[in-house]
Order: sequence, then C-alpha cells, then structure tokens
Amino acid sequence: MGKYLLLWEVDQARVPISPQERGTGWTALLDMVKEDLQKGVLKDWGTFVGEINGYAVAEGTEVEIGNMIQRYVPWVIFKTKAAASLNQVYEIVKALTK
Repeated sequence: MGKYLLLWEVDQARVPISPQERGTGWTALLDMVKEDLQKGVLKDWGTFVGEINGYAVAEGTEVEIGNMIQRYVPWVIFKTKAAASLNQVYEIVKALTK
C-alpha cells in the first residue's frame, strides 16, 4: 500500500456564479471528502485559505486511489505524487553503499 500527496484544484469553469449554487456544490464535495476520510482512504485533507485548491494525503493501492479520484471528476483536477516514508528512503540510501 502506498501513500500519496494529492494536490487538487476545483475547475473554475464549473463554479457557479450564484453564491447559493456555489454553497450547494461545495457542500456536496465536502460530503464526499468526509466520506473518504471516514472510509480511511484519505488520511488528511485541507484547502488553501482564499483559494479553490488544496491538498489531501491518501493511502492505498494505485487502483484504490484512482477510483477515489474519479469520484471527483470533472469538478476537481488532481496532481498526484507518490510519497516514500523515512524507512523507505533509508532503504534507498542504503542501496547506494552496496
């Protein structure tokens, strides 16, 4: 199982002008995030204040992460980065000395 940093951004072309419609859309997206946090796929999630983008930390297989991300398409665009733990980096560095 891998750990991933997900940098996300809401597609501005899909953001409604009406504040009420924006509130409804954001609530739906936040409910999905809450569900993914409760399932344990997402370990952390946040938004950058004053922006319509943010980050999430997810754990799972590539397929699990891909399936989770697809739930947010086409409203959210993701950049996904695989992350190595401290122990994994030690293993990589140890291989340099052999």
